[in-house]
Amino acid sequence: MNVLVSRTGNPIPTWEAASPRSLAPHDVRVQVAAAGYTFFDSFVAADHATLGLPDLIGLGFDFSGTVVEVGPGVDAVTVGDRVAGLHADPTAPARAHAEQVVVPVDDLARVPDGLDLETAAAVPLNALAALQALDLLRVTDGSLLVTGAAGGVGTWATVLAARAGWAVDALVTPGTEHLADSLGAKRVLTEVHGRGYDAVLDAAGLQQAALAPVVDGGQLVGFKPGWPVPPERDITVTAVTTRPDGQALADLLPLAADQTVPVRIAARRPMKDAAAAYAEAGAARGSAGRWILVP
Repeated sequence: MNVLVSRTGNPIPTWEAASPRSLAPHDVRVQVAAAGYTFFDSFVAADHATLGLPDLIGLGFDFSGTVVEVGPGVDAVTVGDRVAGLHADPTAPARAHAEQVVVPVDDLARVPDGLDLETAAAVPLNALAALQALDLLRVTDGSLLVTGAAGGVGTWATVLAARAGWAVDALVTPGTEHLADSLGAKRVLTEVHGRGYDAVLDAAGLQQAALAPVVDGGQLVGFKPGWPVPPERDITVTAVTTRPDGQALADLLPLAADQTVPVRIAARRPMKDAAAAYAEAGAARGSAGRWILVP
């Protein structure tokens, strides 16, 4: 099979032949139909040392495809099932940007009827990051600001928080207000003044600046665990490290299927043309929607 790999010192990944990995108990082999591209992929490809990664790593977090083999002890899925999942180990030599991917069965969820595999591939990382960020909040309701609410994680965070009972304001970049109009937020804002929120989910990566709207003793949840924000005013600061969760993903995928959560795909590119795809995606970083790579 072929996999997309990154080597230390070369910021552009390469599409290379690799031996298929054998299955351990409870593993599943998936023929990849589509995989999401995240800017973190381009970051790690450019600088392994910052993250303490090996010289050779695979790339790609979320994916969708069809089960082609199951390991001993697997009965939750069978060959031919359409599935989606998350490969969250950045040190692995082969990951989601590959013709096939091997993950534990507990990291997978069946893709519901009516949801195409390319759209399904854009769901796991964004949706699970948003859900697990909400799980870090000490309380279950109150006033919540979601920054970057027009983006992939922010869209999921806004919808899930509103459905959970939070009074949500959505902070977006000017010109993208329409992308957050139907997410369930009470207000869509392009700027915030003063302190008035019990909590902030910082999907935009504002970091220290995201503390300003939080009330004294409130909470900030970020999405950059390797770049901690120094707390102030008794604000609790945490950051989510997104982990695979097939059971949770099974509840999230139907929200994409029925368009409760809009999933926007900005572009589709073949994995074998990774050099051009990574360069294009970097130049289009401000665009709305997820990039999808296909074998």
